[in-house]
Amino acid sequence: MPDEITDDAVLGGALRLLQPRSGHRFGHDAILLAAATAAQPGERVVDLGAGVGAAGLALAKRVADISLTLVEIDPALCELAKKNAARNGMTERVAVAALDVAAPDSFFDNANLKSGCAGRVLMNPPFHAAARTQSSPNAARRVAHVAQAGSMDVWVGAAARLLHPGGTLTLIYRADALDEVLSALASDFEAVEVLPVYPRPDAAAIRVIVQARRRDGLRNEQAVTSVSGLYLNGAGGTPTPEAEAILRSLAALEFKK
Repeated sequence: MPDEITDDAVLGGALRLLQPRSGHRFGHDAILLAAATAAQPGERVVDLGAGVGAAGLALAKRVADISLTLVEIDPALCELAKKNAARNGMTERVAVAALDVAAPDSFFDNANLKSGCAGRVLMNPPFHAAARTQSSPNAARRVAHVAQAGSMDVWVGAAARLLHPGGTLTLIYRADALDEVLSALASDFEAVEVLPVYPRPDAAAIRVIVQARRRDGLRNEQAVTSVSGLYLNGAGGTPTPEAEAILRSLAALEFKK
C-alpha cells in the first residue's frame, strides 16, 4: 500500500475502502447519507460527488442488486473508487464516471447517464461557503468541501436531470443552510422531508438529510415536512444505539413522521 493511501474499515468492517491519507477523506456524513437512501433492489442509483465511493458503496452493501454509478470529478479518486468496488465484490454492478457535476448534458450521455435514467440520486455536495471558511491548501479537499456561489442549484439541477419523474433525491448538508437547499429544490421537486442530525440532545442540529421526489406533473406549492431527528450521542457523550447501528451495522436511517 503506497504511503499516501490508507486502507480503512467501515460499517464494522463490512466494507473496506482505500482513500487518500490527506486531502478529501470520507466521514460519518457519507455513511448517514447511505443509510437514509431508501433504494430498492433492481433500482438504478447515481451517487454525485462520490469521492472514493463511500456513500454509494455503503448503500450497495446494504441493498442488494442496485445498479450504481459513482460520479466524481477527481480522476485519482475515481481510480480508488474503482478499486474499492472491486475489492468489495461489486464490480459487476458499479460503474465509475469521471465527471464534473456541472458538465454539459452530452458528457453525462456519453457516460451512460442519460436524462431520466435513475430512480435514486444521493449526494453530499460541498457545503462550506467560500466567504466563511479558510480554504485548504490541498486542492482535492478544497474542491470537495468549499461551495461556490450557486453550486447547490447546479447539483440539484444535475440530480433532477438524472431522475425519472417520481424518482427520489437524498442529500446531506449543513443544517444552517437548509433554506438554500429548499430554494434549489423548489423548481423540480416535491414532497420534501427534512431529517435533522444532532451531535447531542442539548445542541443544535449540525446537518440535515433532505429527501425529495422528482416532480412528475404541474408545479404545486412545495410541501416540506420535518421528521424525527437523529442524535449521534446521548447527554453523556456516548454514541446512541441508533447511531451505532447506522454507523457500524448497516442499519437504515428511516424518515419517521
